Amino acid sequence: MTVPTPDAPFGHDPQGRPYSDKSKIVAGILQLFLGTLGIGRFYVGSVGVGVAQLLTCGGLGFWALIDGILFLTSNDRTDAQGRVLRG
Repeated sequence: MTVPTPDAPFGHDPQGRPYSDKSKIVAGILQLFLGTLGIGRFYVGSVGVGVAQLLTCGGLGFWALIDGILFLTSNDRTDAQGRVLRG
């Protein structure tokens, strides 16, 4: 069981890394449906990558699709502060 602390209000993962206030499920769904606009990346705070996806239409959709799948399946995705996304 993870104990919330002031630096990690959502607790820590098994490796001791703090959890983010962002959800990997929300990020993945946003990326799958609105990834050509970079919305999933903007949600987790990756503004630079979000702008790149916006300008390239999500790599013509391929980048957005792969990124969305990785958000949903990976346990190591982090937000802009380096905190692990909650599942």
